[in-house]
Amino acid sequence: MTPFPRPDYAPLEPYAPDRRPIAVDLSDNTNRWGVHPGALAAVAGASAEDFLRYPPVYADHLRAAVAERFGVPMEAVSTGCGSDDLLDSLFRATGVMGEGVRFIPPTFSMIEIFARMNGLEAMPLEREAGAGPESPFGPLPDPARLLEGGPAMVYLCRPNNPTGEVQPRRWVDAVIEAAEGAGTVVAVDEAYADFLDPRVEDPDDLLRAAAGSRRLVVLRTLSKVYGLAGLRVGYAVGSPEVIRELEKSRGPYKVNRMAEAAGVAALRDEAGWIPGILDEVRVERTRLAQELSDRGLAALPSGANFLCVPLAGAELSVDPTAAAVTAAFREREVAIRPFPALPGIGEAVRVSIGPRAEMDAFLQALDEIRG
Repeated sequence: MTPFPRPDYAPLEPYAPDRRPIAVDLSDNTNRWGVHPGALAAVAGASAEDFLRYPPVYADHLRAAVAERFGVPMEAVSTGCGSDDLLDSLFRATGVMGEGVRFIPPTFSMIEIFARMNGLEAMPLEREAGAGPESPFGPLPDPARLLEGGPAMVYLCRPNNPTGEVQPRRWVDAVIEAAEGAGTVVAVDEAYADFLDPRVEDPDDLLRAAAGSRRLVVLRTLSKVYGLAGLRVGYAVGSPEVIRELEKSRGPYKVNRMAEAAGVAALRDEAGWIPGILDEVRVERTRLAQELSDRGLAALPSGANFLCVPLAGAELSVDPTAAAVTAAFREREVAIRPFPALPGIGEAVRVSIGPRAEMDAFLQALDEIRG
C-alpha cells in the first residue's frame, strides 16, 4: 500500500504567487488593456440554460473556431481549462510511471510540478554558459542531447517564460525531427506566440504544422492577448492520432458554456481588436527596454508581452535580489514577478507590458528605488 501522502509529492509546494490587490499589477502577463469586447458581449448574452445545462463534452464549438481560425482539421484540436490543463493531460497521455520529461531551464515553473504530479521524472538539461551569435542566453543544446535517456516528452516554451527568448525556428524544427525519429512527443508551449513579430516569422506556422506532424503538439491559451485569464480557456493542436490520446486523458466538460462562447468570439475577433493590442505591446516593450537601459538595467531580448530583467550589478537602494526588489515595488503599489537564482541568469524580475500609464508608474517606482 502506498503511504499517504505520496513520497513523490512530499517535496512539492502548492503554487502560491502573491495575488494581493494592488494598483498596478505587472506580475502575471495578462492583458493590461482589458478583456476582448466580443468575449464580454458573448458572456453578457448567456441564458439560464447556460447555467443549468452541462457544456458540450469536448467544447466542439471552440474546437471548430480554432480549426477555422488556423485552417486545421477539427480532429486536430483539443481544448482545456487553460493550456496548463492540457499540458497536465499531455503528461498523462504520453508518459508512464517513471519515464521522463526533458526541458531546458529556466522555463515555465509548472513543468517540473506536472511531471511529479503524474509520476514522471523531471529531466532538466542545463545550457552551457556564455552568449553566442545564436542567442544572448547562451548556446542551445544539440537536439540529440534532448533525447538522451529516452524521455517520453520534450517540452519547449516559445517564446520562453520567464526569459522571453525566441529560440531559432530551425533549431526547433531540428528538435522535432530528432524526436519524431525516436518516437518522442514534443510539446511546444506557445502561450506567448501571439506576440511574435510577424515581420520576422509567421506566428502561426508551427501550430499549423502540428496538425500534420506525428509527434508535435502545440499549446496555446486565451489568457494573454485575448484577456480571458479568468475564464481559463486553452487549446492544443496536433495530429488527430495524438489529439485522440490527449482527449482521453483530458476528460469531459473542461470548458464551461460561458468560457466557450467567449473563446469563440475572441478567436473570430470580428471587430479587429487584437492587432491594435499587439502593436501597443510591441511599442511599449521596446520603449521599456530602452528606459531600463538608460537606467543601467539590461532587459533580456523578448518576443513576449514581458521583459525579464537581470539584477546583477544593479545600482539600487535595496539589495539587488529578486525578493527585495519585488518588495520595494510592492511598497509603491506596483507588482512584478520575482525570479531568484534563474539558471544562467541569477537574480531577476519579470515585468509585464502594459499601457503607457502603467509603464510610467513602474519607471517612477524604479527611479525611487534607485534613489
